[in-house]
Amino acid sequence: MTRRGYCVVLGASGGIGQEICRDLAADGWSLYIHFNTNLEQALKLQTELHLNYPKSDFKMIHSDLSKVDGADILAKSVTNIGAVVVANGQEMYKLLSETTADDMDALWKNHVQNPARFIGLVSPQLRTFEKSYVVFIGSIWGNTGAAGEVMYSAVKGAQHAFVKAYAKEAAYSCIRVNAVAPGWIETRMNEDIPLDEKQMIIDEIPLMSQGKPEDVAHAVSFLLSGKADYITGEILKVNGGWYM
Repeated sequence: MTRRGYCVVLGASGGIGQEICRDLAADGWSLYIHFNTNLEQALKLQTELHLNYPKSDFKMIHSDLSKVDGADILAKSVTNIGAVVVANGQEMYKLLSETTADDMDALWKNHVQNPARFIGLVSPQLRTFEKSYVVFIGSIWGNTGAAGEVMYSAVKGAQHAFVKAYAKEAAYSCIRVNAVAPGWIETRMNEDIPLDEKQMIIDEIPLMSQGKPEDVAHAVSFLLSGKADYITGEILKVNGGWYM
């Protein structure tokens, strides 16, 4: 079997991050489980994975990626990295006129600056493998934009641009760089949307349903499986046909 090391999952304690960890663990990956505030959920996930996959290793790592030194702290905690999945982030439902400079700074650090910095810092480790992988969890709004989420859309668009550029730069080192761009996924952040508004959104989606975190995780699993190794620089849409 080809040596592949650990996969770092940034934002592993979130709904999508947890499902990504479960899929990758089932595929045989050992993982670094990154969390910021949700220690309890990260511990539960680590325990679950150790129980189900005792031949693999699952380590927890902590860092606040909204801070300027978040990536540097994280990079000092990891070794033998063969893949990075960027699933961390924060939502931002505000009109642009109500979005503060601090809001913008936190979004940029969480979604772009620290993930990019972290990837740069661990890239010497990624290059030691015959094949290695970087996957961002982008967004449908990074493709088309959303009113009321202008700055969130902007940083997701920046993630997509990073993927396309770094895929070209990293290809010479056999690092595949891609993104998964989910549409409306059934997670905690959507729980408070009124039922009539949810139905209006579902009516706009050709497949007539929300996606599930598992749908995103399966796409990530495919990109890291070895079956997608001639794909790089791609933004894989997982949105039920909502944006084509």
